[in-house]
Amino acid sequence: MKVYVAGKITGNENFKKDFQKAKEQLEKMIPNVSLLNPADLPSGMSSADYMRICFSMIDIAEVVFFMKNYVESKGALLERQYCTYIRKKYIDLP
Repeated sequence: MKVYVAGKITGNENFKKDFQKAKEQLEKMIPNVSLLNPADLPSGMSSADYMRICFSMIDIAEVVFFMKNYVESKGALLERQYCTYIRKKYIDLP
């Protein structure tokens, strides 16, 4: 199953750790998960470029999981709105 994980990256010094924790949680929940992870993207691009890439990953994901800190992120809030707009299934991680 292809899943996208969304959460706060910009302004979050611990984003790598947070996304790693989410990855481990999803691997326990979903056998053979293929994780589409924005935290693995290279640095140095514009916010708009990141959003274009993230929307593409959301498009191919079967479901999007939102970490609790997504509410603190403009980008993750936009991803949530995008999911609603395209009727993509999403779930909040416990």
